[in-house]
Amino acid sequence: MTYTSYLYFFVFVGIVFLIYLMVPLKRRWLVLLGASYVFYGFLNGIMTLFLMAATVSTFVFGKQITKQQQLFQAKKKELSKEEKKTFKAEITQRKKLFVAFAVVINLGILVYLKYYNFFAGQIGSIFSLCGVSVHVPLLRLALPLGISYYTLQSIGYIIDVYRGKYAAETNLAKLALFLSFFPQMTEGPIGRYNELTPQLIEGHRYSNENFTGGVTLMLWGFFKKLVISDRASFIVGSVFDNYQIHTGPVIIIAVVMYTIQLYTDFSGCIDIMTGCAKMFGIELAPNFRQPFFSKSVAEFWRRWHITLGTWFKDYVFYPVSLSAPFLKLSKSAQKHFGKFLAGFIPSAAALFVVWMCTGIWHGAAWKYVVYGLYYFLIILLGMLVEPLAVRICEKTGFNRKGKLWSCVCIVRTFILVNIGMMLFRADYVGDFFRMLAIPFRNWNFEEIMNSGVFYLGTDKHDFLVIAIGVIIMWIVALLKEKGHNVLSRITTGKLPLKWAVMIGLIVSCVVFGAYGIDYGVVDNIYAQF
Repeated sequence: MTYTSYLYFFVFVGIVFLIYLMVPLKRRWLVLLGASYVFYGFLNGIMTLFLMAATVSTFVFGKQITKQQQLFQAKKKELSKEEKKTFKAEITQRKKLFVAFAVVINLGILVYLKYYNFFAGQIGSIFSLCGVSVHVPLLRLALPLGISYYTLQSIGYIIDVYRGKYAAETNLAKLALFLSFFPQMTEGPIGRYNELTPQLIEGHRYSNENFTGGVTLMLWGFFKKLVISDRASFIVGSVFDNYQIHTGPVIIIAVVMYTIQLYTDFSGCIDIMTGCAKMFGIELAPNFRQPFFSKSVAEFWRRWHITLGTWFKDYVFYPVSLSAPFLKLSKSAQKHFGKFLAGFIPSAAALFVVWMCTGIWHGAAWKYVVYGLYYFLIILLGMLVEPLAVRICEKTGFNRKGKLWSCVCIVRTFILVNIGMMLFRADYVGDFFRMLAIPFRNWNFEEIMNSGVFYLGTDKHDFLVIAIGVIIMWIVALLKEKGHNVLSRITTGKLPLKWAVMIGLIVSCVVFGAYGIDYGVVDNIYAQF
């Protein structure tokens, strides 16, 4: 039962929604908790124990951190200034120790399950190069779904409690719901405790606007995933698995198709999850904001997988760049190199850490490390060039906000992102470089002119469906970029319009969805991370 299955949409969500409405308001959050563990247990079975371990450890250490803070508040009035300073230092050390325990346990489980085999393989390769044969046993346990997401949520929660943003949760079941809420369990968005938990605990009455808005958004997600993404996957797989036999134009088409596939897969699933939560009166954090209208790679990543980017910004970038060693480095740089480099050097170092973490978070393979470094270098280059570009434009009177230049920047960003997508999809780093070279040394249109491109695991009708679907999606995104939220207007509009759109989406998914005898099941891409 996946998010894009009809079993999930019509059976699981339908039953949970009906039970939710029948239970008293104050107990409705228990329905969500039960449904979340039933859903996760159905998908993961015994590996649900890892989720429980993360929940219990986060709960215990979170309470201990708050307890230390309360102890300081209770005793500080009785202490002298010097004693208070000493006692505060002791309390801070204890709190840091509890944070360390919680992070090590949660992150340790993730690293062990997700990266053990990768590191074991690297160790074996290193010894082999030295002429020594070493057998490193591999882990045979599969990676629990959603572990990368609930681990970040639990770590974010612990750090926020340590910072005093809010007190630790005193009810284990409520914290368990925050970490396991089924609509966002396997692909995000990554929630924040203070934003999500109050919505989960508060019982929500039935709202026609929430129900129709949620269903419409879920159907829109189904349209993206089943009609566009799953159909594009066959073209992508056909070319990437046999890229050596193809020419430059076909490689470019396949890369663009993969960008379409990944975006419609991920954003479609996020729409399904957000719509499902909305039915229950719960608003999940936005995870996409028309990323392909971005004018720079840095802007693209502020619009793509927003909750992951903000998590790394709040819990990695700022702590690193504002840490004592980096502040000292900044002062030294300002003294010797000037104001610009004083700010640039710590930011660049923190950015490197963020992008290394981002790359590794996506998977245990060297290509993900290179993927992170690729975006780090592009964004770093943009930071270096920006002051020079501003001065040149000021002297020449060039309007950087003009429509023509904006279009050029959008196209440039799209090209750079597609190169990153090629690396993301390639099996190995070497395959990426070989694929990247093909358009430069084997550029001809013969394969396209002979219609071979229309039979890359599909036919010309599939291309037509994808093209129409992308056009519809682009129009909706363009209107939203200009401040017109089409889906919101539909759900608040007249009844005939609502039904027409919902029926249209249902018919499109049933008639044009890539499922059945001629199509295989396509797993959700980001559920693998």
